[in-house]
Amino acid sequence: MRKNSKDAIVDSAIVLFNIKGFNGTSIRDIANKANVNVANIAYYFQNKHGLLEYCYTTFFESYLHEIERGFNSLNKGPTECLKEITKNIIHFHCQNIHLTRFILREMSIDSQVVREIMSTYFVKERYYFKRVFEEGIQTKEYRPLSVNYMIIQLKSLLSMPFLNSYYVTEVLHVFPHEPYFERKYLEEIYNWIDGVVCNMHFQNRDALLV
Repeated sequence: MRKNSKDAIVDSAIVLFNIKGFNGTSIRDIANKANVNVANIAYYFQNKHGLLEYCYTTFFESYLHEIERGFNSLNKGPTECLKEITKNIIHFHCQNIHLTRFILREMSIDSQVVREIMSTYFVKERYYFKRVFEEGIQTKEYRPLSVNYMIIQLKSLLSMPFLNSYYVTEVLHVFPHEPYFERKYLEEIYNWIDGVVCNMHFQNRDALLV
């Protein structure tokens, strides 16, 4: 199916932002790659910063939607819920690997836009993660660990292969764009949840009840 000019502009911008960086990419570069007029970019996004904000919004609205979908399974237990959230996020990252890489990299830069995202989308993200971890600690399904540090570890696991893709591919020879990666990496995160986050006594109790 032929993409419309708006989609072509966004896709081209993401590729170029990844290769040349935001500052190193011009509006004309994007227009040439997307095979559109510069006026098309002005029509849809006004300017390059408008295009950047569109990429941010597109990414984080979808990202939070995946978290919320997983969070709705909290009634099945915090571990099941956390694994569902993790599965949704990793799948989303793998399906949007170039956008994910670019956005995560941009989020490491201190800017007004990043501060606004921190105070909106990331506050919502923290709410969902915090609720799941606190529920697990309260029910003794999780070890009594620091919630903030568990969130740091979880976010590191969710972002590292996409944020540090060159290191992952060139040094570790792991390829996030390959079909096997999503399944294999999800298994490893589940091992972290079961082995580090979950309370062994709780798991043993459940095993005895089966």
